[in-house]
Amino acid sequence: MDNQHTHDNAGVVQEFGALAPVRIGLPEQTRSQSVRALNRLLAHTMALRDAYKKAHWQTSGANFYELHLLFDKHYEEQVAIMDAIAERIQTLGGVTFALAGDIAGESSIARAPRGRESAPAQLERLAAAHETILLDARPLARAAADAGDDGSNDLIVSQVVRANELQSWFIGEHLARQAERG
Repeated sequence: MDNQHTHDNAGVVQEFGALAPVRIGLPEQTRSQSVRALNRLLAHTMALRDAYKKAHWQTSGANFYELHLLFDKHYEEQVAIMDAIAERIQTLGGVTFALAGDIAGESSIARAPRGRESAPAQLERLAAAHETILLDARPLARAAADAGDDGSNDLIVSQVVRANELQSWFIGEHLARQAERG
C-alpha cells in the first residue's frame, strides 16, 4: 500500500493545504484562511452543480421542458462560479479541491437519492443547497474583508452570494407556482 501511495504522489509539486509563495500583498495566514474558506465554497458549489445536472437529466412532469432548461442554465452558472473560486484559490497560492470524494467529505449539502425525484422534491433539495451556500458564504465574505482580503470578499459577494440568491429566488418561484397548482 505504501508503494502505491508513494507512486500516486510521485509527481505532486504542491501538497494540498500548502501555500505556494505569491506576491499579492497578503500575509500567509490571511491567504491560508481564505483558501480554506474558498475550498469549502468550492465543494458546496461543485455539489450544487452536480445536483443541478442530476435534476436536469431526471426531471419529468408537466413542467419538464421549463425545468429542464432552467436546471441546465443554473448548472452552467455554477460551473462559472466554480472556475472563479478555483482561480482565486490558485491566485492565493493554494490548491483546490477537485475530486468527488473530497467534495463529498467537505460539503454539507445533502446528496440526492440515486432514483428519480419528483419536480417539487428536486426544487426543495436545490433551494436547501442554495441556502447552505448562502449561510456559509456571507460570514466567509465578512471574514475575508476583516482580514484585508478584498479580492476574496469581492468574489464571494459579487459572484457566489449574488448568483445563489438569484438562483434560489428562481427555484422559490417555481416551488410557489407548483404549490398554487396543488
